[in-house]
Amino acid sequence: MNKSDLFGFVDEEEGKLREMALSIWENPEPGFKEVRSSKLQRDFLAARGFRVRDVPNVPTAFVAEYGSGRPVLGVLGEYDALPGLSQKVSAVREPRDDSGSGHGCGHNLLGTAGVGAVLALKRALDSEGRAGTIRYYGCPAEELLAGKVAMAKEKVFDDLDACVSWHPASMNVVWGCSFLAMNSMKFRFKGIPAHAAAAPQAGRSALDAVELMNVGANYLREHVSEKARIHYVITNGGMAPNIVPEDAEVWYYVRAPKRAEVRDISARLLKIAQGAALMTETDMKRELVAGCHDVVANQVLGARMHENMVEAGPPRFTPEDRAFARQIAALTTREDKAKVMSTYFAPDRVLDADLCDEIVRVDDKDKVLAGSTDVGDASYIAPFAQITAATWPVGTAAHTWMATAASGSGIGLAAMTFAAKTMAGTVYDLLSDPALLAAVREEFSKTLSGFRYVSPYEE
Repeated sequence: MNKSDLFGFVDEEEGKLREMALSIWENPEPGFKEVRSSKLQRDFLAARGFRVRDVPNVPTAFVAEYGSGRPVLGVLGEYDALPGLSQKVSAVREPRDDSGSGHGCGHNLLGTAGVGAVLALKRALDSEGRAGTIRYYGCPAEELLAGKVAMAKEKVFDDLDACVSWHPASMNVVWGCSFLAMNSMKFRFKGIPAHAAAAPQAGRSALDAVELMNVGANYLREHVSEKARIHYVITNGGMAPNIVPEDAEVWYYVRAPKRAEVRDISARLLKIAQGAALMTETDMKRELVAGCHDVVANQVLGARMHENMVEAGPPRFTPEDRAFARQIAALTTREDKAKVMSTYFAPDRVLDADLCDEIVRVDDKDKVLAGSTDVGDASYIAPFAQITAATWPVGTAAHTWMATAASGSGIGLAAMTFAAKTMAGTVYDLLSDPALLAAVREEFSKTLSGFRYVSPYEE
């Protein structure tokens, strides 16, 4: 069997994969509520002979496995949607329905491409009688930066020899960069209610505590690294102006290039919250909503993913895809497109097209993308690499209605097939080339240098 046969297996499944991706797109479900999307994929894989098991304490997660023995190789998928991004396949703002949610990050495609990859790999294992275990990980709630972290806590990645994934974007490239580690925390203050005019002296304002905490946090910004980020929103500020607020809450994100720095800043932020409670004579409780690691991108594995991108060829866009891309692209100025593409470290020439139909190579090895993802936790447990594929017109920002529209169009579906072939080809290389896998594992060991992963929930 050769690589073209493997890619042919993906092509044979393309019709069913498109049906699955569009079904998930048409029925968007937010994080940890992906009951239908998860069931659709797990039932499909079970019917194809995969052994499917639940993940304890993560209801919409699952693992589908085929084969036996070593190596054990994983493909990570996702299927959660975003609130407020319901949209038709249209170049004007047109919500599909009243549900509100939409696939503005293309996760309807992300997971389905993974399903396509493992289906092709199953065919390869069957045809060659080769030893090895392939797994598809159905991962919920990436947008909450929580699904893979919760799965890692259940140790479902611990015996992997390597794993791959991809993400929708505006360019076909290997992501060799890292991402920001993150903590999502809610601080709740409890005060004493009172009439704000008649007896203010009897009250203790929880809102005062929130506001004083925010003042302290804003001074903290001066004393963190320039790549660290602190953002917050007040989620509860009281009920009415004439009542001293008994309850108030503020929700913080802390991000930094390394997990250790996130822990340090979070500890300092906790002291600020404690100080605000002391000053206002209120009580304070902190909830860790989610936390994730930065990403360890395996360069050896990433290089092989690039080779497979080239072998698979870029996404095959139709004239209709290109026409729709022109409509979407016309909504964004070249200047704004450049701002979006700079976050991917894209070369300027990419801006000259409405759709990226080349395989791009960028030097982002030591760079940090200013976002966060829970794949980082898996990347500290097993060697990991990922690509992006041109799912949206050049310069389209993620988490927008334009991205939702493209993710339900032929543009996104073409990128999905390309990503499935790239991941299948890479995992096939790991199955058939022990020297490659050894080199991937050696880099992983050297990079981590004895580091032991600890879940953010257990720090």
